[in-house]
Amino acid sequence: MTLYRGTFIDTPENPFTGAGLRVDSDAGLLVEDGLIVARGPYSELRQAHPAEQVVDLRDGVVLPGFVDTHVHFPQIRAVGGLGLPLLEWLDRYALPEEARMADVTYATGVATEFVRGLAAAGTTSALVFGAHYADAVDALFTAASQVGLRITSGLVLSDRLLRPELLTTPVRAYAESLALANRWHGVGRNRYAVTPRFSLSCTDDLLATCRELMDAIPGAMFTSHVNENEAEIATVADLFGGSDYVTTYDRHGLVDRRTVLAHNVHPTDVELKLLGTSGATVAHCPTSNAALGSGLFPLTRHLQYGVRVALGSDVGAGTGFSLLKEGLQAYFCQQLQGDQGRPLTAAHLLYLATTAGAEALNLPQVGHLSVGQHFDAQLLRPAEGSPLAVAITHAEDTEEALARIFTLGTPADVQAVWLNGDLLH
Repeated sequence: MTLYRGTFIDTPENPFTGAGLRVDSDAGLLVEDGLIVARGPYSELRQAHPAEQVVDLRDGVVLPGFVDTHVHFPQIRAVGGLGLPLLEWLDRYALPEEARMADVTYATGVATEFVRGLAAAGTTSALVFGAHYADAVDALFTAASQVGLRITSGLVLSDRLLRPELLTTPVRAYAESLALANRWHGVGRNRYAVTPRFSLSCTDDLLATCRELMDAIPGAMFTSHVNENEAEIATVADLFGGSDYVTTYDRHGLVDRRTVLAHNVHPTDVELKLLGTSGATVAHCPTSNAALGSGLFPLTRHLQYGVRVALGSDVGAGTGFSLLKEGLQAYFCQQLQGDQGRPLTAAHLLYLATTAGAEALNLPQVGHLSVGQHFDAQLLRPAEGSPLAVAITHAEDTEEALARIFTLGTPADVQAVWLNGDLLH
């Protein structure tokens, strides 16, 4: 067993329903075989376990590992393609990179960069949009397994309106997806997600195949995009006889507790009601929405309809892997909406980056640092004399210090990451 000593901050309960930030200063976490078996005042735990190794983390703060609910593995080299709306950005920056995943050597290099980028940002679990090529998805799962990240991903499926080399057929999509799931789903910390790119690039036949895959892969997640861009939404309505975007998935039984749909910047009330009653989650990707000019996320309306929301970085339209940055941009987004926005505290931001994501991905064993949870954690320790270090030193309390971490923090401030109790190197 190992006894970790420090300041531990987490959100085991939902701040949107009245819970607060949980802060334990000079506390101890006792970890055995990757599990937290005790949490309490350090002096008491040390007295009870005098022989156990102590890891002193008092020169920083310990947060749970972040949970990213929407990020694209093939797009890490496309980050920073600014100045275009969604559909033009896809054609100019994202889809050429997606096509390069046909080269397995290229894909393997990108997968290594991607996994390292997540871990360096303090992200220990992620729902990842894979690639359109099975060998590239294999490369992603292999890289994630080597590091130990909790990755849920799958083959990206499209059968219309994209570059020809990215298209598949329902028969091929089923065979390749099922083969990948048989190799990786439930193996180590890997899980499978059925992943149509978006209704814009998927026929009803392909979406029906996605339903068949969900039935064939017990415990699989379902993820796609929804209501990101007004031109995209209008095209989807034309393709599906005037249907709203969420219904294009729901008509095939693809909207339920296992569903995570990214963006939802422009939902109708009917769609929000469906998402709320089904238990689906929306992955809010604020830096991507801002970079592409997609719009301001209507968080208040989502909460009114009981829709679950978590954070996604959406690399590569998003501007980096750090959920600290996404949290800050989420805050900005709500502030800009005035009376229509939902004011966010540091507790809300941490919840969206951790526990909410774990709940969305059906990972009840992570997201906060309670007894019985896996020790997926990160140490935030800014460089001495840095603006963040100065800001934390002069914070009035821990919640104010956490707000300053979200405001000024970067992956450079993440000094250590643990996955299931193992320190990543």
